[in-house]
Amino acid sequence: MSLLETRQLTKSFGDTHAVDKVDFAIEEGEVLALIGSNGAGKTTLVNLISGLIPPDSGQILFRGADVTHSTVAGRIQAGIARSFQIVNLFDELTVLDNVALSIFSREGMTRYFWTMADFHYPVWQEAHDILSQFGLEAKSAALAGGISQGERKLLDVAVAYALKPRLLFLDEPTSGVSTREKAPIMDVISAIVRSQKIAAVVIEHDMDIIFKYSDRIVVMNQGLILASGILEEIKQDPKVREMVFGPSAH
Repeated sequence: MSLLETRQLTKSFGDTHAVDKVDFAIEEGEVLALIGSNGAGKTTLVNLISGLIPPDSGQILFRGADVTHSTVAGRIQAGIARSFQIVNLFDELTVLDNVALSIFSREGMTRYFWTMADFHYPVWQEAHDILSQFGLEAKSAALAGGISQGERKLLDVAVAYALKPRLLFLDEPTSGVSTREKAPIMDVISAIVRSQKIAAVVIEHDMDIIFKYSDRIVVMNQGLILASGILEEIKQDPKVREMVFGPSAH
């Protein structure tokens, strides 16, 4: 049984079929790259799976349970989390506070963050441990709004990771950072998700990142799954080669 499976999942906006009867599966512990041109339907598919928008029809199964109509909070509790292309942090809080707030939320204790949070030592210790994993411990007391873009990208993933997901969606985790920062960011993220056997879906336009860090590639085009396979299989597909790699690709 797959960790996650969609069956005939469909979402339209007017006459645009953003996701068109998509059957999509993610296996336990795999790092999957979801690629395609702008407007291919990648973000809509992830928004459907993570609960940000409802489908028009179809089904979403996670660990065998139907979560098609679950709330965002319900899916987080089930084990689905995501980071965002546009980093979604509380800039006025410290780096440590952002991670701790995620843990309090996971435990259904958000109210304590604003009142007696100092008494919940295990939460703060876990937050410090997570920051250490992501190489951000030295920035724990800094305001999230004052750290570098690369650090913000890592913190955004750390906040999602603090929810203890079994499936983590990473929406362009290296966008907006310099070329030299991309590999170090992905090295950290990849090491953590693989060591914890977390399935990860990476939406990314940088093909070097895709080639280096993914186990499998799924290609979307006009709301449909165009192809799925390992890198060599994808490269050998003439439709994918034309669309993704250009007419001169070998």
